[in-house]
Amino acid sequence: MKIKIGISSCLLGDEVRYDGGHKLSVLCTQTMSDIFEFVPVCPEVGIGLPIPRPTIHLVGDSSTAQAVMSTNHTINYTTNIEAYGRQKVLENRAWSGYIFMEKSPSCGLFTVKIYSEEKGSVIANGRGLYAKVITSRQPFLPVEEARRLEDLQIRESFMIRVFAYSDWQQLQSKGLTLPLLIDFHKRYKYSLMAHSPGNYLLLESLLENAKGVNWDGLAQQYFSGLMMSLQQLATLETHLAVCLEIQRSLKKSLTVCDNNKLTQLIDQYSKNKILLAELKTFLEPRVKNHPITTQAYFQSYIST
Repeated sequence: MKIKIGISSCLLGDEVRYDGGHKLSVLCTQTMSDIFEFVPVCPEVGIGLPIPRPTIHLVGDSSTAQAVMSTNHTINYTTNIEAYGRQKVLENRAWSGYIFMEKSPSCGLFTVKIYSEEKGSVIANGRGLYAKVITSRQPFLPVEEARRLEDLQIRESFMIRVFAYSDWQQLQSKGLTLPLLIDFHKRYKYSLMAHSPGNYLLLESLLENAKGVNWDGLAQQYFSGLMMSLQQLATLETHLAVCLEIQRSLKKSLTVCDNNKLTQLIDQYSKNKILLAELKTFLEPRVKNHPITTQAYFQSYIST
């Protein structure tokens, strides 16, 4: 079953933008669609605006920016967009992530222009009004802008957070218990070590000292720590450390020939000669019956 995530409609090729056009993302439609079930949303069309339509500007300051018609600031869409965002959150609790359209006054996550009410000049950069509602209502929901996902590191970080968020949703649906949470943590060991080695140890300690602690509070503390940890970009050095740890754990399970080949691949990866995905592809058929295959780190599509 595909993981369900929200997405700006224009990124799927829907002609919903102010000028009647779209912003088709090949990455989303041809690569990520194999993994994700997209839920397309255009908040501006959703509140009843026509296609085409006058552009919207954000005016004021970054904390209280208002969405107004660019050619007539007395026409204000703020209340409608905010209400629409709250409605979408309620309707889509099954979302495990969201891909937004960059620079959009409704959907942009970063560097959205905010204008002065009087002179119409850009005075700040902020977040689109609809995106702001979604991220404030679901603070740990993995979110990204489509263009930033072209960067492999950012894409990997986003995807692993989506997988983790989806796994957490499934865990909660089963009925969250401490043994299940400990198993969950074990599956994310290498992913946490790659993205935030220090936080991995803190979360480990949190679970080791769970006896007598308020269960709901502990679960939320763990989840927030997990998502914040995975949001940090993994580096060549941290991935390399994980690869060496994996090699040590597999030493007795691999043939001498495969061990030597793995050493060569790790060396090539350390010199940026191959992608991490190639190393994982080599290991996948060789560890089918090994407990290590339960690791989220081995989800083969992470580095797509």
